[in-house]
Amino acid sequence: MAAQLSFAPLLSTCTQHLRPFQSRTNIHFHFPSLPIPLSLSTFPFSSSTATTRGKVLCQTAGAHFFDAQNAVEAGQDRLLKVPISHIRNFSIIAHIDHGKSTLADKLLQMTGTVQTREMKDQFLDNMDLERERGITIKLQATRMRYMYKNEAYCLNLIDTPGHVDFSYEVSRSLAACEGALLVVDASQGVEAQTLANVYLALDNNLEIIPVLNKIDLPGADPLRVMKEIEEIVGLDCSNAIQCSAKEGIGIVEILNAIVERVPPPRNTANRPLRALIFDSYYDPYRGVIVYFRVVDGRIKRGDRIYFMASDKDYFADEVGVLSPNQLEVEELYAGEVGYLSASIRSVADARVGDTITHHGRKAEDSLPGYEEATPMVFCGLFPVDADQFPELRDALEKLQLNDAALKFEPETSNAMGFGFRCGFLGLLHMEIVQERLEREYNLSLITTAPSVVYRVNCVNGDTVECSNPSLLPEPGKRRSIEEPFVKIEMLTPKEYIGPLMELAQERRGEFQEMKFITEVRASITYALPLAEMVGDFFDQLKSRSKGYASMEYSFIGYRESELIKLDIQINGDRVEPLSTIVHNNKAYSVGRALTQKLKELIPRQMFKVPIQACIGSKVIASETISAIRKDVLAKCYGGDITRKKKLLRKQAEGKKRMKAIGRVDVPQEAFMAVLKLEKEVL
Repeated sequence: MAAQLSFAPLLSTCTQHLRPFQSRTNIHFHFPSLPIPLSLSTFPFSSSTATTRGKVLCQTAGAHFFDAQNAVEAGQDRLLKVPISHIRNFSIIAHIDHGKSTLADKLLQMTGTVQTREMKDQFLDNMDLERERGITIKLQATRMRYMYKNEAYCLNLIDTPGHVDFSYEVSRSLAACEGALLVVDASQGVEAQTLANVYLALDNNLEIIPVLNKIDLPGADPLRVMKEIEEIVGLDCSNAIQCSAKEGIGIVEILNAIVERVPPPRNTANRPLRALIFDSYYDPYRGVIVYFRVVDGRIKRGDRIYFMASDKDYFADEVGVLSPNQLEVEELYAGEVGYLSASIRSVADARVGDTITHHGRKAEDSLPGYEEATPMVFCGLFPVDADQFPELRDALEKLQLNDAALKFEPETSNAMGFGFRCGFLGLLHMEIVQERLEREYNLSLITTAPSVVYRVNCVNGDTVECSNPSLLPEPGKRRSIEEPFVKIEMLTPKEYIGPLMELAQERRGEFQEMKFITEVRASITYALPLAEMVGDFFDQLKSRSKGYASMEYSFIGYRESELIKLDIQINGDRVEPLSTIVHNNKAYSVGRALTQKLKELIPRQMFKVPIQACIGSKVIASETISAIRKDVLAKCYGGDITRKKKLLRKQAEGKKRMKAIGRVDVPQEAFMAVLKLEKEVL
């Protein structure tokens, strides 16, 4: 641990002799009586030297003495070119709330990339939403300059989003690196997201440096966590770095480890240009700005470039580096990370994972790993006020410029009017888009229950993808229905194994594996239908484990299931917005819950209103709203019974005629409550 020792007499004596050398910041002095080297920045050159009490920072044996002022000065020269052998490209991978953004802040500060007066918490998280939720949604990149053994090194930090919804973006960011810092909370240990991102890093052959963060917390247990990492991940933790990003402990060791352990990029500057796009965003004045890593060759301002996957070509108007603001340069060569602006109109023209090459000297093949973003979760978005429909359309179009994974198409509902059917990468992606629409564009929205994409095999041999129950082919035309399955891994303390296994079984999960990763923690793996996960699965997991369990899931393909379409009929009329696709075993419970809820919410009419849950023409659950009746016998204070029967018969005929021509309007509140119920029971 670092300790601070006071050497006031030594400082006051030596400062007088060292004043001529005060401009030389890279000189170190060794005193026989001191176990540590001293640098010039230790000595205060001021008029009040005799009364100044200096403090020398001592670090553990073998650590390099760090001259903070030297690093800050070096940080100002980060546009200066360095040899390819002195470039280090790395990423930080961690579970949510393990201190990734705080560590990135400290690295920027320690290398002088961001001045202290400009510094703020979670510097690389630009959106208010990211700061509030404590997660990284939109990844960032930044270039740092670091002096190590009197030589300048260029460190490129490529940040990654932390959630499973963005795993493809994470994989492309890691493909642009040669190394990664694996940050693990020294009190919480290895979590599910940590594990998933480590496997992505290993797939890309990255050099992984284990870092134990938050060692200053009272509950920190570094030895236990190091043992966990070795047993679960299989990484050697004998040289793991213990740090506290908040307190600034161990930051120098991390920077030195990046230089020493992360391999430099290959020197392929003379080959045809190949650059990997790992992110892009839309600027209203300059078009799409592309973030990329040059793998082979060179790129200059004014070059005519070609995007290999989208088959588009543009002229590079501006090329530069991110540090962390955009700084323009003339050229970038193999190993460097930067941005380009080429008046690109749509993010779809420069998708994440695409390869940039020269139009005149094209590369023979593109970089591996490119995939089209495929929406996995769909829901309907409707404005509360029907007049806001044009604003909703404009807002979605603007968001799509920044987010190529967002898909939407117009949809009409008898209950909620005009809206859009939107496709998302996952539940978090859906929540973020909805919240951004409401915050940034001042819209009030109704969101239908999320659904997944089903694959319908028809009798004639066709395969239809169906994201909306209303698009499902008739029962006679379909042979089978397939639904998406995910592999879910839950990490939990051993006392919560039972409740979590019970939760997975309730959601039609298929048990695959359970193993104890330590004496007190276990990993449980299930294959689970994605439709069962898009509801409140995560909330239930946290509730049943008292917040201690974490989960990670990955898409594993489609499987045939006994799925049916459940329709709701009100007064004999089918209400399409309330139709759902459910598993055969859950149809009755879902139908019963929906009919009971609708009975509470729909106001009584002058006639009897039946509410039925149907599979095809078969009614499986039914409720009836009784009619509002006038007491036609009130005027009969005696007399013949036939008079009373005649009045009742006349009333019944009127009710029957009323029911035949009457129309039941389902109020907006009823739809909202039923949509909320669907999210709970499905």
